[in-house]
Amino acid sequence: MSTINEVNVPEQDASLAQWLDYLLAIHPSEIDMGLTRVEKVAKRLNLLSLAPSKVITVAGTNGKGTSCAMLESILRQSGLSVGVYSSPHLLRYNERVRINQQDASDAALIEAFCAIEAARDDISLTFFEYATLAGLYLFKAANVDVAILEVGLGGRLDATNIIDSTAVILTSIDLDHQEYLGDSRELVGREKAGVFRQHCLAVVGEPDLPKSVKDYAEYMHTRLYRVGYEFNYQVSDSDSARWDFTSAQSNYSGLPVPSLPLPNAASVVALICQVWPQITEQQIADGLVNAKLAGRLEQVNQQPIVLLDVAHNPHAARYLANQLQVYQGKRVVAVCGMLKDKDIKAVIETLAPHISQWNLVSLDNPRGASAQLLYDALPQASQQNAQLYQDMSSAWHGVQKDINEDDVVIVFGSFYTVAGVKSYIG
Repeated sequence: MSTINEVNVPEQDASLAQWLDYLLAIHPSEIDMGLTRVEKVAKRLNLLSLAPSKVITVAGTNGKGTSCAMLESILRQSGLSVGVYSSPHLLRYNERVRINQQDASDAALIEAFCAIEAARDDISLTFFEYATLAGLYLFKAANVDVAILEVGLGGRLDATNIIDSTAVILTSIDLDHQEYLGDSRELVGREKAGVFRQHCLAVVGEPDLPKSVKDYAEYMHTRLYRVGYEFNYQVSDSDSARWDFTSAQSNYSGLPVPSLPLPNAASVVALICQVWPQITEQQIADGLVNAKLAGRLEQVNQQPIVLLDVAHNPHAARYLANQLQVYQGKRVVAVCGMLKDKDIKAVIETLAPHISQWNLVSLDNPRGASAQLLYDALPQASQQNAQLYQDMSSAWHGVQKDINEDDVVIVFGSFYTVAGVKSYIG
């Protein structure tokens, strides 16, 4: 093996696991905001443009992954070839790059890594930047009709922002990653608006849009297409399983309510109508019905009902609390593990009125919060109904002993928490 920065570069026959260990070892920090380094490597690989592919960038605090999944599903129904780059993964790294709804193979990712390694020379790249370049490399090789890029953190300085997009979806704006994005919605909004391009379309699903986003759109001459202005949606008056979409260009009545969040579905339909007006209402409906995404209010068991949701910030917690209202009258048992840099108190207080029994678990991660820290954030009335666990295995086994068939179990707080339980359920 050869050596760069005293870290062994994997040989040609190395496994994906060996490559991932290498990528984690070669950069000193997990997050290193800025585009200069990754842009240089992308230029060497001829990846700064994916033309003739259309590129859709999806930014926002929550709802990015579900928006990507619904857009992907509708575009596939219409016969287009589609690549999706998303993060983080739940169980397998391969989930980060999908082409035509199939996760990238180990061999394809290793081929991309080898090309990136050869091109980067002495330029240091983070784990996320390597993943982003791998996605772009594989999309270009496959010549997909559409590349959907989910922003990892913020937008302005995220590695996905080296690519000029055809159009943007901005899902929601709330506080998260304050140490990188700022401690107000105005600051967060400006960071996320950094993916806007001159004279391009930006579909906005955030109803309470910060002034910073509107100002930057005006500065960039970006065409905002906003919920409540250029398009609207509502659940059907006659059938709660149906919803209506209205805009100046298109009106759809009786679309099926998807299993994924309806506000994000509305933004996706708005984008489809603007960019692909030839896609039919039936293709949209079929795409919505078939769209699924692991870990987003995902039901993995029927008796008892077990739901997995990666909600980890106040905005996501409010949405999850609203969804749990359908289980009023049932005993709702929570399994919660969170990262200590999240707004733990706000998340837990938002969900506490809907939870009968808490099972708090320490996450085995440098950023993981302890079960005791989560317990301290609980309202006093909830603390008497809480169990603390030091690892996911003991937490899940403890929950199984305590529940009956009529209960509802909600697992939430982090991708790590959901992935941990998902690995036991299979």
